[in-house]
Amino acid sequence: MKQALPASITGKPIEIWFQDEARVGQQGTLEYIWAPIGVRPLVVRDNRHDSVYLFGALCAHRAVGAAIIMPAANSEAMSEHLKEISTQIAIGAHAVLVCDRAGWHQRGERLKLPDNITLLPLPAYSPELNPMENVWDYLRGNKLSHIVWETYDDVVEACANAWRFLTGDPDSIRSIAHRDRACVNA
Repeated sequence: MKQALPASITGKPIEIWFQDEARVGQQGTLEYIWAPIGVRPLVVRDNRHDSVYLFGALCAHRAVGAAIIMPAANSEAMSEHLKEISTQIAIGAHAVLVCDRAGWHQRGERLKLPDNITLLPLPAYSPELNPMENVWDYLRGNKLSHIVWETYDDVVEACANAWRFLTGDPDSIRSIAHRDRACVNA
């Protein structure tokens, strides 16, 4: 990881952040629910197609997060998310942002990377290494499943409420996002 960091951050504290995005919408995912053996409970499922993308990032060490809700997943949306993350990084610190290799995460002229963030891509086809995948399961299991949203604005509001639910509980952030392998030895 040291090779990925710019020389200009020497002596600064380093924060490890994990980032991902999830599509949430009217035709969402159904989470498993507990039921007695032999019973198949009825659940609602919407067949309409309005959806949003919840871009989220967490720093387990400080138990803080940053998120934005966007209508599409692209470089422009990712740039806005990076701006939001940069405001949540401790003053004087530099963040290593662990993310997957989605096309909109690739450095280039379209992706605007703040000075206090360095991207560290995960190996291809390795979602199990990103704790944000567990965050999406947690939010779907607790706030974003088995619901019929009437409008696009209802989906946006549900995502905002779900993210506030998560970030309002620092113990949950630490529990879900902590990885022993994600540490910095100064």
